Amino acid sequence: MTDQPDLPHDGAPASSDNSSRSGTRAATVIELKDYRQSPDPLPVTFHRRELDAILWVYGRMVGEGEWRDYALDHLKDKAVFSVFKRSGELPLYRIEKNPKLAAKQGAFSVVNTQGTILKRGHDLKQVLKVFDKVLKLVE
Repeated sequence: MTDQPDLPHDGAPASSDNSSRSGTRAATVIELKDYRQSPDPLPVTFHRRELDAILWVYGRMVGEGEWRDYALDHLKDKAVFSVFKRSGELPLYRIEKNPKLAAKQGAFSVVNTQGTILKRGHDLKQVLKVFDKVLKLVE
């Protein structure tokens, strides 16, 4: 089994009678260079190091039993990492990356369920410190 579609010798996609009967359409293959040159902007994404920092905090909070699920959205204007206590509810927190705010308030922010921005800044690791627990003295 390969990742490549079955192509006849002329390079055109092969038509299949089974796909037309089941109601599914054949996928269109688009060259990556054509996609990058398209007038539609690419979605904003988290870079690998940013995602590593977010997933480190997420793993710690899952281990503590605070969080259970997450969703990752890459939109045209921002990237959002949403954190859930239960998968059927509203997100407890949203970690957002908005490059348009990078020169002003900082591209990264943490927003709670009510829409209040808990912390915003230029450095993601500093913004994620909002999830650090304050140690209390137990007597």
